[in-house]
Amino acid sequence: MNLTTDLEPNVITEQGLRELAEKGHTVEVLCQADPERKGPSWYGLWIMRTVGADGKEKLLVTARTRLTQNAIKVREFKTATGVISFLVGVGFSQASIPMKIGEKTSHNLISD
Repeated sequence: MNLTTDLEPNVITEQGLRELAEKGHTVEVLCQADPERKGPSWYGLWIMRTVGADGKEKLLVTARTRLTQNAIKVREFKTATGVISFLVGVGFSQASIPMKIGEKTSHNLISD
């Protein structure tokens, strides 16, 4: 099963995102709501997508339920820690997080 193509053409699961990042696609973090600091943590709303060299974008979606079209949901990150943990889990050694609504940051894996 190829998770990068089994869903709609403009969405991707976590495994598919990992595969495309390893192939050189850019992973973008997009800020959907201005983050707020609560104690030592930042809470906001971020989503991610991949962008290929051809400019084609794929939004990261949850893979928990894919039984119907309506079950496909954009994966949302509500804490800066969640964004960092996800990016590190994909293999990035650094994480840059946009802190204003509408902004984005880009990440690329460096292969030796």
